[in-house]
Amino acid sequence: MKHFPRVLIACLLTLLGGCGDKAADSSHPAASASKAQGVIGVSLLTLDNPFFKVIGDSITAEGKKYGYETVVVSGDKDVAKQGNQIKDFIVKKVSAIVLSPCDSKSIIPVIQEANAAGIPVFTVDIPCNEPGVKIVTQIATDNEGGGREAGQAMIEALGEAGGKIAVLHFKQAESCQLRVKGFMEVIRAHNAGGKSKIDVVTELESGAAKDLGYKAAEDALQAHPDLRGIFAINDPAALGARAAVEKAGKTQVLIIGFDGQPEGKQAIKDGKIYADPIQFPDQMGVRMVDAILRHSKGETLPAQMLISTRLYRKSDAQKDPTLH
Repeated sequence: MKHFPRVLIACLLTLLGGCGDKAADSSHPAASASKAQGVIGVSLLTLDNPFFKVIGDSITAEGKKYGYETVVVSGDKDVAKQGNQIKDFIVKKVSAIVLSPCDSKSIIPVIQEANAAGIPVFTVDIPCNEPGVKIVTQIATDNEGGGREAGQAMIEALGEAGGKIAVLHFKQAESCQLRVKGFMEVIRAHNAGGKSKIDVVTELESGAAKDLGYKAAEDALQAHPDLRGIFAINDPAALGARAAVEKAGKTQVLIIGFDGQPEGKQAIKDGKIYADPIQFPDQMGVRMVDAILRHSKGETLPAQMLISTRLYRKSDAQKDPTLH
């Protein structure tokens, strides 16, 4: 009996040790699965714009389901900064790089570095269709189609009177170039039909931002006091334009935005923006992770996968439970 406590203690220690070993073993599969999937490096145009934040958050959440860690950084519309971010991803040997290029041409050399390192590169929202780079696939809004919807909205908003309009651009982003292209196609077709002319009297840089959108709209209103409409390439620029028309006391100027961010949708409900072709950034994130998984299994993907926009007017906003 003297030895029983020692035996009991030894047995207990052995059992505890065994449990400890099993716990360690059971943690290995999850850890190794996570390690096997690796890291997705994401560099977006900016995280100041809620649209890109939703993309980043969606990739992060969806990637986690499949054992990926996601690192999301903001390029801050600065090609040099974004280039350094990609170089950092290359050094870290990430499993995949996802970009919304700050400038599709200027980013070519660093994408080529990623290509040479054997790291697959994907683009989201903003494409890089330049020669000499290998992009696995581009996942984006059908920006040109959305631009056409914006053109139809402008025709609808101005009615039979037509009139002068301004375009607030962001030329360094190819996605915005496509929006303006689609918009202008519809306006030209409308004018060619002999209907009341819609005259694009100025095209100004908005920086895709509220402050620069405000300044651009202010300049347009000063140069063209009889301006009737503004097409802004995203919601921040459209909201900046709205602030400018309010300050100028010209709230009759009709604004078409693009995005469908919560603040933009609320402005549509409040009658401050006429309409938006809305995008679905959450879907972009989900489809991006799916594309990364499919590529990792050896599947060949199409060069681009586009997500259609939907024109969102005040009647839609009035039924939207997310708004107040």
